Amino acid sequence: MIKILFICHGNICRSPMAEFVFKDMIEKRGLKAEFEVASAATSTEEVWDGRGNPVYPPARQELTRRGIGRSAYTNFSSKRARVLVKNDYDYYDYLIGMDGANIRNIERMTGHGRSEGKIFKMLEFAGINRDVSDPWYTGDFVSTYEDVLAGCEGLLDYLGK
Repeated sequence: MIKILFICHGNICRSPMAEFVFKDMIEKRGLKAEFEVASAATSTEEVWDGRGNPVYPPARQELTRRGIGRSAYTNFSSKRARVLVKNDYDYYDYLIGMDGANIRNIERMTGHGRSEGKIFKMLEFAGINRDVSDPWYTGDFVSTYEDVLAGCEGLLDYLGK
């Protein structure tokens, strides 16, 4: 089983979008049993008293508009933000950050560097050398979805599925 953790700053927009886009892709290809997929944050901003906030409403709307969330496997209604922990590095095969700041924080929080082959920036898989656009600041959830989709498709190709 391949274990993938998508990571962004707050775990309410980009990384949960990636989690559920990727789940939708593998479900449609009959590959669910080959993967464990989750998402996390590098910040505690969206976690209060041990309980994380849900996926941000505009992110939920964009996923729904794209037909994601209809199956039990891709239903994001119970998804709550959670913070990356050091042990995630040992548990997951791939830790995929959405931007350069996420990558630096993943390295700091896990004590491991990119050279070890588990930490990647999302759009690398699509052959694009830039960050996934952050809709928290841009308000553009369509562009973020397109970035996430490109990264997820590239990741699936990279994994040879």
